[in-house]
Amino acid sequence: MYLENFAPSLVGDKRYEEWFAKLERLAVSPGAAVALVRMLEQMDVRDILPTIRVPTLVLHKRGDRVVPLEEGKYIADHVPGARFVELPGTDHWPWIGHEEAVEEIQEFLTGMRDSAEPERALATVMFVDIVDSTRHAAQIGDRRWADLLESFYAVVRHELDRYRGREVDTAGDGFFVTFDGPARAIRCATTLVDAVEGLGLQVRIGIHTGECERMADKVGGLGVVIGARVGSLAGPGEILVSRTVQDLVVGSDMRFQQRGEHELKEISGKWELYAVVRGER
Repeated sequence: MYLENFAPSLVGDKRYEEWFAKLERLAVSPGAAVALVRMLEQMDVRDILPTIRVPTLVLHKRGDRVVPLEEGKYIADHVPGARFVELPGTDHWPWIGHEEAVEEIQEFLTGMRDSAEPERALATVMFVDIVDSTRHAAQIGDRRWADLLESFYAVVRHELDRYRGREVDTAGDGFFVTFDGPARAIRCATTLVDAVEGLGLQVRIGIHTGECERMADKVGGLGVVIGARVGSLAGPGEILVSRTVQDLVVGSDMRFQQRGEHELKEISGKWELYAVVRGER
């Protein structure tokens, strides 16, 4: 209930919900929480706003459900010379979706913003997608499909924790994940294929290792695009990897079958792809 107002973008993120529920339980007793809320309700600083005589920046997210946008504007209007900036988003807490806020604060304090150059680093990317998700949803109905998706998310995230994969993005019925090496990604993928079959689902998985751009928590660049294209060519229950991945794990106990050369959409040249042989790692 608290997240619905203070961090609506995180509603449905089970890991964050569980973490925040634990934080609430450990941080304050019910009696102290009530006293704090009453104290906050009685605070009124309107009379002192005109006495502030230092440069002031007021930031406010336009979709804030806790404090209406008009209240942020009121503060800026009554602090002499204050600057008001309306930020995108609905989360009240400033540490969620904070990039724009940090840039505004930096410019306010220093007079300029960093033109951050993307950091480039070698990474293994993995794309996981449910096969025939639309057909599944139509067959079982929206409610059962939503429950099944929740189970799917839980299974995938459990395996990502085991193999130290980092979830970058989740889009409906798919995951975009990074690993620190291709062998760990392949082992995770193999386990995932087996695990989701227990839910009556099949996934297609693509893995590629290449140089990627990193900016904040985001990962992009050509290496990511190649990984996504490889994944789109995989069949039901299949794990496809690029030649780069296959070369990097030479000498391991992993086995592959050639899948020939393929053209990847919007990527120049032909790419050799290999299927991971399950059960013979």
